[in-house]
Amino acid sequence: MAEVLVLYYSRRGATAEMARYIARGVEEIAGMHARVRTVAPVSTVCEATQDEIPDSGPPYATIDDLKECAALALGSPTRFGNMAAPLKYFLDTTSSLWLSGRLVNKPAALFTSTSSLHGGQEATLLSMMVPLLHHGMVIVGLPYSEAELMSTTTGGTPYGASHFAGPDNSYDLSEDEKTLCLALGRRLASVAKAIAVGSK
Repeated sequence: MAEVLVLYYSRRGATAEMARYIARGVEEIAGMHARVRTVAPVSTVCEATQDEIPDSGPPYATIDDLKECAALALGSPTRFGNMAAPLKYFLDTTSSLWLSGRLVNKPAALFTSTSSLHGGQEATLLSMMVPLLHHGMVIVGLPYSEAELMSTTTGGTPYGASHFAGPDNSYDLSEDEKTLCLALGRRLASVAKAIAVGSK
């Protein structure tokens, strides 16, 4: 089975919930498996230390997770139109993969969550693409053949899946958001599978 790495940072749980739906979508494609990973928080005042295994949720990601994946779904809450620092910190440690070209031609997709409806979802998704393009990855978005992109009143963009979490981060994923997360997982896994078949 080929594995799709679903890698995310989540502070209040919304991005983690999106990751679960994307992973479900991945596993709807025959022969594809989702490997769900997160990253540890970082400290602004000192060197942060964490146990190697978090108290709850999926394990922390390693460079090997990226090396071994057939595709990547990358998720983060929005921080002023950009990804959260813990995820950026992890990506900043991937220079060895860039030098070796290990991620070249692997497909990647993006997802995000914001507390306000116009809180920078699309800017975040676009800015998250930048390091992946430097790695030579192939960006996979959501096409308008997904009808929910035209009907959603919450999250959902052609650049990737998104969620409107509300000012107090209490809003559950809407049905449209869930559907689009599943669709993104399916599309990413399908593209990864097609690339793997074509390279044989």
